[in-house]
Amino acid sequence: MKNFKIYKILVLSALISLSGCQRLEQLQDNPNNPTQISPQYLLTSIETDAFNNISLGSARASRQLVYVGGIDSDQYYNWTRGSFDDYLKIKNLTKMEEEADRMDAPVYKSLAKFLKAYYFIRLSETFGDVPYAEASNPEIKQPKYDDQKAIYLSVLNNLKAVNEELKTSQDAIAGDVIYNGDKLRWRKLVNSFTLRVLMDLSKKESDPDLNIKGRFAEIVNNPAQYPIFESNEDSAYLRFDNVVGNRYPHFNNNDMNLVIYLEQSFVSKLKTLKDPRLFSFGEPMANSAGANPSDKFSYYDGIYGSGDAGANSQKAAAGLASKINSRYYKDPVNEPGMMMGYSEIEFILAEGALRKWYNGSVDDHYKKAITASMKFYKISDASIAEYLAQPSVQLVSADPLLQIMTQKHISFFMNSGWRAFFEQRRTGLPLFNTDGGGALNGGKIPKRWMYPDSERQYNTLNLNAAITKQYSEGDNINATMWLLK
Repeated sequence: MKNFKIYKILVLSALISLSGCQRLEQLQDNPNNPTQISPQYLLTSIETDAFNNISLGSARASRQLVYVGGIDSDQYYNWTRGSFDDYLKIKNLTKMEEEADRMDAPVYKSLAKFLKAYYFIRLSETFGDVPYAEASNPEIKQPKYDDQKAIYLSVLNNLKAVNEELKTSQDAIAGDVIYNGDKLRWRKLVNSFTLRVLMDLSKKESDPDLNIKGRFAEIVNNPAQYPIFESNEDSAYLRFDNVVGNRYPHFNNNDMNLVIYLEQSFVSKLKTLKDPRLFSFGEPMANSAGANPSDKFSYYDGIYGSGDAGANSQKAAAGLASKINSRYYKDPVNEPGMMMGYSEIEFILAEGALRKWYNGSVDDHYKKAITASMKFYKISDASIAEYLAQPSVQLVSADPLLQIMTQKHISFFMNSGWRAFFEQRRTGLPLFNTDGGGALNGGKIPKRWMYPDSERQYNTLNLNAAITKQYSEGDNINATMWLLK
C-alpha cells in the first residue's frame, strides 16, 4: 500500500475545484483545467475521493447514529435535493482517458471505465434516471437523461469488459494508492462490484435483458476468469496517515465529541446479540448508575433516531446514552475509508445462495461475512468464535434474509458510504424506526433524492421529460424509481 502524502497537492493541480451543486455545463469545460497531465496523477487524485467513503449522514439515516445538536435532515428523513457533484469526477475520468490515449497507456482507460461505472451507479441509485450516454461529451451542454435500466445494463457490460482488459493488460499502473498497481486485485474489485450491482437489481430477477441470475452464477462459478474478494486484504479501501491533509476525515471533529451518539435500536440489537463490536462503535454511558457490574453490555444505551429532538437532547445531557467511540475523532489514522469490503461480498454470496442464484452454502458465507466484519473492527478470534456459537446468531429457517440483512447493516457502521441505507431500501430489512415524536416526512423513509436545482434552471426540458416519464407524483423524495419496483 503506497502512501498518499502528496494527494492534496495533486488534487489542486490536477482536478477542478467544486463547491456546491453545479450544472453539467459548468462541469464540462473549464479553461483553468491543466491541458496535459500524466494519468497516474489523475488516478491518485480520483482514488482519494472515490475510496474515502465515510458518511455520517448515512449512519444517521440508517439508524446507527443520532445527532442531538438540532433537527438533522438525514436522521429525520427531511431531505430534499441531492447533488450532481459526481459528474465532476466523471469529467476528470474522461480527462484520464484522454491522457491515457496520449501516453499510450490503455490500462488507465480500463480503470477509468470502472470508476465511471461506480459513479454512474451512485448517481442513478440516488435519483433514478440520470444523464449517462451524453454526460461525458463536453460538446453537449444539456445532456439527455437515460433510462435507469439502460444505465445498469451498460454498466454491467462495461464491467465485464474491464475484467477482461485488466486480465490481458501488460501495462504497469503507477499512482495507485489502493492496490499499488496489482491488476489481479483490481479485477477482484471489478467483479465484486459487479455482484453488488446485480444484487441491487434483485427486484428485476425475471428480466431477460438483464439476466441477473446468469450473470451472477457466471462470476461465482468461474473464479479463474472472474476473481472476487477472498479476504479483508482484498477490500477496496484507502488508508489514512497521521500527516496533515491525510488524516481520518473526522479527526478533531468537535461534533463527534459533543453531539453524536449511538442510536437506541442499533444498540439494543447489539446488546441482544451480545455483539462485541458495540465496544468498538461506542463509549459507555457517562451515567452508569443503573448498570450491572457483571454485564458490560449494560453500560451502553442509545438515543431513538426518530425521537423528539428535545427529549433526545435531555437524555444525552443526563449521560444516559453512549457517544460514538472516541477513536473516530481522536485517532488521526483510525479505520480506512471503504469503497467495498470483503465482508460485503460474503453477505452478497449468502443472499445469492438464499435466492438460488447459484449453488452455494448460505450459512458458510453468512459466517464468513460476520467474521470478516469483526476482524475489520479488530475483534479477537476467541470473541468471534464465541459470538458465532450463540443460538441467536445461528441462521434459522423462519427468516434467514432478516438475519443476513441485520448483520450486513451492522457491518456497514462508519464505512461503505450509503450502502446501509440502500440495502435497507432494497429489502426493507432491518426495520428503521419512524414512530418517534420527531419523525418528519409523514413518518415515511424516503426512496430517493430530488434532482439538483441547477438542473431545473439549465437543463429544464430534459429534466422535466425524465421526471414525467418516471414519477407520476413529480420530483418527490417518496417516489419509487424503476430499480425498486
